[in-house]
Amino acid sequence: MDEQQNREQLQDEGAFLLIDKPLDWTSFDVVAKIRNTYRQNGLKRKVGHCGTLDPKATGLLILASGRKTREISTLEILDKVYDGAIKLGVMTESHDCETSEYGHCGTDHLSEELIRHTAAMFVGTHQQQPPMHSAAWHQGKRLYEHARKGEVIRERKAKEIVIHRFEITRIDLPMVYFVLHVSKGAYIRVIAHEFGHALGTGGYLASLRRVAIGPYQLSSARTLPDTIEDIVQSTHQPDL
Repeated sequence: MDEQQNREQLQDEGAFLLIDKPLDWTSFDVVAKIRNTYRQNGLKRKVGHCGTLDPKATGLLILASGRKTREISTLEILDKVYDGAIKLGVMTESHDCETSEYGHCGTDHLSEELIRHTAAMFVGTHQQQPPMHSAAWHQGKRLYEHARKGEVIRERKAKEIVIHRFEITRIDLPMVYFVLHVSKGAYIRVIAHEFGHALGTGGYLASLRRVAIGPYQLSSARTLPDTIEDIVQSTHQPDL
């Protein structure tokens, strides 16, 4: 088999790439970087991702390449596990640290018992609206496009989510650290916002890291630079 045939065969193959998404990268940024890496190394290959992470979130992002892109839908339906921190006593419009804080208030009156009890009350099935600062669609536009114009869409379509586990791992007010196990499509930013509201202090998602998607674990993921290097090395193997 000559080099051209080898390359054509590689184009038809595919893989799941487990990547530890860096801070301030969008999921699409990672997809574009990997797609361009394939292209620069002589492979025209489809690349997609299985479950978006916000720019301010890090952790497990699964990319599918080649024929594996046909299996993206089978991964998108899997449960997700996150760890992170919620800052109480203050809010932001985006429900995370992408926008400015407002509405500061004290948190010293909050007891550990109340915080843990409130988290336990969130476990179960909920109807959740996507946040305005999200990529969800509304009348042909992304919600974040409306948000950037100062528009608030009240009739955002809610969907059912399940919170399987909401464990408080550490309390260091105003920060509360947690582990969340949720169904597909759950916005952790919204849970953080609603958690702060339930406590009467407000709150927003200060940090977030995805540690699992179904059976896939962050511990098995590669950094983005290492993934790029793996692709470069695999496409420059000498012929035997």
